[in-house]
Amino acid sequence: QVRVVESGGGLVQPGGSLRLSCAASGSIFSFNAMGWYRLAPGKQRELVAAVTGDGTVNYADSVKGRFTISRDNAKNTVCLQMNSLKPDDTAVYYCHYSDYKGGYWGQGTQVTVSS
Repeated sequence: QVRVVESGGGLVQPGGSLRLSCAASGSIFSFNAMGWYRLAPGKQRELVAAVTGDGTVNYADSVKGRFTISRDNAKNTVCLQMNSLKPDDTAVYYCHYSDYKGGYWGQGTQVTVSS
């Protein structure tokens, strides 16, 4: 069984920064992708950033240049550094670990960008 746990959300003013962390435990393989998704009220869930086992990174256009995803395979963790945050970044952020069965989700962490 795989467990995925996020941390690091909160309230921040526009232009501020937050760092999200995600730890996966259980049957984790470094060749599987890990990533961050978000779900905002009235919107569909969207991929924010993901990193494959070989280190290939993919970002949503809306966060390119502002967010950075990083992964530590030795610790089975993935982090999302979010800079220059905007109100439109407000959402619940979910960590996802992919495997051949579809993958596992964390419980989500709320990020609110507001003055």
